[in-house]
Amino acid sequence: MNLKKSLLICLSLAAFAACNGVKAPQPYGALPTEAQVEWQKMEYNMFVHFGPNTFTGAEWGDGTEIADIFNPTALDCRQWAATAKAAGMKGIIITAKHHDGFCLWPNPVCRHTVAQSSWRDGKGDVLKELSEACKEYGLKFGIYISPWDRNDPHYGTDDYNDVFVKTLEHALGSYGEVFEQWFDGACGEGPNGKKQTYDWPLFYSTVYKMQPDAIIFSNVGPGCRWVGNEYGSAGRTCWGTMNVGEHTPSTPISTDLLNEGNPDGETWVAAETDVSIRPGWFWRESENDKVKSIQQLLKIYYESVGRNSLLLLNVPADTRGLLHEVDSVRLMELRAAIDEIFSTDLAAGASVEASAVRGGSRKYAAANILDADYDAYWTVDDEVTTASFTVTLPEARTFNRVQLQEYIPLGQRVAAFSIEALGEDGVWKTIANETTVGYKRIVHTPVTTATAVRVNIEESLACPLINGFALFMDNIYVSDEKANIPVGEVKPASEALTLDLGEARMLKGFTYAPIYKGEGGCIVAYDLEASVDGSVWTKVYEGKMFENIINNPTSREVMFDAPLKAKALRLTPVRVEISAGAAGQEHDTYGVSEFSAVE
Repeated sequence: MNLKKSLLICLSLAAFAACNGVKAPQPYGALPTEAQVEWQKMEYNMFVHFGPNTFTGAEWGDGTEIADIFNPTALDCRQWAATAKAAGMKGIIITAKHHDGFCLWPNPVCRHTVAQSSWRDGKGDVLKELSEACKEYGLKFGIYISPWDRNDPHYGTDDYNDVFVKTLEHALGSYGEVFEQWFDGACGEGPNGKKQTYDWPLFYSTVYKMQPDAIIFSNVGPGCRWVGNEYGSAGRTCWGTMNVGEHTPSTPISTDLLNEGNPDGETWVAAETDVSIRPGWFWRESENDKVKSIQQLLKIYYESVGRNSLLLLNVPADTRGLLHEVDSVRLMELRAAIDEIFSTDLAAGASVEASAVRGGSRKYAAANILDADYDAYWTVDDEVTTASFTVTLPEARTFNRVQLQEYIPLGQRVAAFSIEALGEDGVWKTIANETTVGYKRIVHTPVTTATAVRVNIEESLACPLINGFALFMDNIYVSDEKANIPVGEVKPASEALTLDLGEARMLKGFTYAPIYKGEGGCIVAYDLEASVDGSVWTKVYEGKMFENIINNPTSREVMFDAPLKAKALRLTPVRVEISAGAAGQEHDTYGVSEFSAVE
């Protein structure tokens, strides 16, 4: 072997040894499991609300519905799966049992299921059909099961938790792999007028016994947490960690805590953003013209996936058992918009330099942030918590979105960062100041033409680890902050709403809408009176509820059992609440943006 070749081999071995002699950073804080990392990589899944409420128009059924009310005329779960796949979603979660207690599969420990209905002669099984459709289309299958049961006679007794465990065992053990078990924390009265004390440790252990890798959703996890609202927005600061403490899925918890999490949180429990494509969670024909616009859905995408959260978009099945055409078309429009925005990475072909590299090793070089390998990242020495990297573009490029990703298998670290752009005039200009990154952060910037972009990590809980960077141009989404300004009126809780129609008319119902995002509080329970002359009043409802209005403060249309002749309606608040996490908190005012008659 000649001297030159020998020297080259020695240099190569020395370089290899130098690269591999630098130890990886130690994990920091609470860490996600492998299943939690894979869950977050899904980014975008479908929720399907389906059950007796689909046929009654209720938001929360009361458990007294006859089983035969559930009668989809053309159920096709393959249509659901094909639509979800085409929309870019990775999984589907189905409401296997909502608060009414009705089970979409023949649950042997329940008397209120598809087996008691005449649909498919009592032999139907929605979970079987959907799980098979998901397998066919390469989607993951998830199950929502509410522990609240307004039908089961055991609810509110010592026996109910055992009944619920058997329900879980049957649902989770009969349909193959379940990637997510979705627990609603609702805890109301059962048919016997009693509330239940849920045995959450028992429920969790049952899930893990049946599905060891399943992600368990609830207000506080343990797999992932509720984002704290149902309008589709994670916090601009959003940690994957949280201090759960003594909280259970049924206890009130600060919406700010759910929305933002905690730096140095004791538990890894990333946020899931659940929101419906319609005002309500279940399908109603009256909402066919109220499906969210592309602008609204893009805003939700940016404020969920783009803020370190997973997006779970509800697309309810209709009375046929199909996803409605309006919803399906909107999903395809959204997919086309996302593809158009994110198909071209304007950082392609760039070079990267960093203010520091861990141990000077190529293994942790800044170039890794442009590498498609998820497990390749840029980092610095342990003691370094402020650093920067500069991406030099091949030529001046125009963008308005900056995407960053943090290598979360070793913990979430970045607490504050800024972004600068180098203009063609040779001047650096700050275009964004933000806080957390997490699994993925999509930062909105002004439309910027730059020859280089610099990201400054200004605060990090430990040495930062960045494994992704990209630039995009969005010519579709237009932020209209004026559209989000609360409109309407805030009234004292003691004041009734009166609607005078001027003359007696035949009314089918009425509509009440709180202010946007529930500003000022919401009427939760109310009395309703009607008058044909404006003087003598007759009670129509007493103590009636607007179901789920605190978590989903949208318009509520209440239809009378039979047409009602009235000149005036008077709605008197019985209970007014304002959002406080898992449960509402009584309030002394309420907001109203609409109180109108349905004729």
